[in-house]
Amino acid sequence: MNAPILQDSARIPLPDVAEMTPEQRRIYDKVVTGPRGRMIGPLRAAIQSPELAGLWSDLGEFLRFRTCLPARLNELAIITAGRRWAAQIEWWVHARSAIEVGLPKSVVEHIRALIPPVFDERADYEVYEFCRELQTTGQVSEATYAAVMRRWGARGVVELTAVIGYYTMVAMTLNAHRIPVPEAHEPLPETGSLAELPSALLSDGVDV
Repeated sequence: MNAPILQDSARIPLPDVAEMTPEQRRIYDKVVTGPRGRMIGPLRAAIQSPELAGLWSDLGEFLRFRTCLPARLNELAIITAGRRWAAQIEWWVHARSAIEVGLPKSVVEHIRALIPPVFDERADYEVYEFCRELQTTGQVSEATYAAVMRRWGARGVVELTAVIGYYTMVAMTLNAHRIPVPEAHEPLPETGSLAELPSALLSDGVDV
């Protein structure tokens, strides 16, 4: 295993709880008593602007925990964005979460290795392709958009797009400020540029 990213590698101050202003402490307490349970990612940077951090936290809670998409698909979109940007904490947190909520480990490993993931579920395939296309071209093809719209409706396609956009912002924040991963981990390979996400495949058992 590679050495852990060290706590002092961040580019900006990351205040301890005892060093926080009352406004920062209010946001911190809300985060750690909410569904996240801890503050380890981009909010450590955003808390430098407490008003921003409060809005960010509320939006993030909704997009991670309360969209109309199943948790498996939400986490799939998140790890796809995280892999595109090689965002270490985003991958470290959400790759494990994706497996816990039912995404096959083989799919997670293939996305990590930039090998075409093979999906047994067409819904998974559609969400991955939506995210891949938007991340790599800035657009979504008519066929991919229509597939997600048919399955999840207007609310679903809007919320999926918001998840992708939000976790792209998360990745950019983590990378720009070099927010450290809190534990020893196997880091994503450094690509020197945005990773090229491969097109997905459907397994033989799925109706094409």
